[in-house]
Parts: sequence; structure tokens; C-alpha cells
Amino acid sequence: MDEQPRISDAEWEIMKVIWEKSPATAADVIHALRDNKTWKDNTIKTLLSRLLQKGILTYEQVNRVYYYSPVLTEEECKRQERQSFLQRVYGGALKPMLVHFLKEEKLSSQEIDELKKILSEKEK
Repeated sequence: MDEQPRISDAEWEIMKVIWEKSPATAADVIHALRDNKTWKDNTIKTLLSRLLQKGILTYEQVNRVYYYSPVLTEEECKRQERQSFLQRVYGGALKPMLVHFLKEEKLSSQEIDELKKILSEKEK
């Protein structure tokens, strides 16, 4: 597994905006999060800077404006996060995690059918 730096919960919020609006300026991110977050503008700029340092974001400067773009796709980040979680919590073993979730969570008939279909396809 390629070891990418972990993304914090706050950084995930920034990345969701970047994935949706890329390339995006800091002002674009601030505007997109204004209704949902009480973060100050400098907080968002700090989070953007951290994501740049981690290599998750890149930027292009046009005049005095920075346009941020993701280095990794959302799916690549989710995959890394899943692998990290699986390793940290279940020692990398998939079966105990699946069993735990299946026993603990309520599933609709439709969800159960979808899971059966996925398992059937995996079996082939």
C-alpha cells in the first residue's frame, strides 16, 4: 500500500470542495464552506497549506491568485483511508471487520440483497 499522509476530518471537508470545484481558489473554498462551517478564513487557508505540504493538493499561481487542484482522486483517498482503518483497527484482516459491521448494523432487505450480489460476483 502506498503510504499517503492521513487526511484529518477538517481536511476532508476542504478536499470535498476541491474535488467538486477544481481548480478552486481559497476564496472558492471559503465561500463553499461559509454556510456549513464557522471556520475563519485563516483556518481554511491553513488547512489548504497543510494539504499542500502533505502532497494531497497542488496549485497553479495566476497573477497573485492560487488555484488548487487535487493530486489524488476522491476514490484514491477513500481507498487509502479504508486500508489505513482496516490496518489500525483490525490488523489488516477484512473478515473480522465485515462480520462486526454485519452483526452490529441493521440492514434492509434491499441492502442484504445487494451484499449477496456482491459476494456472488466475488465468488466467480
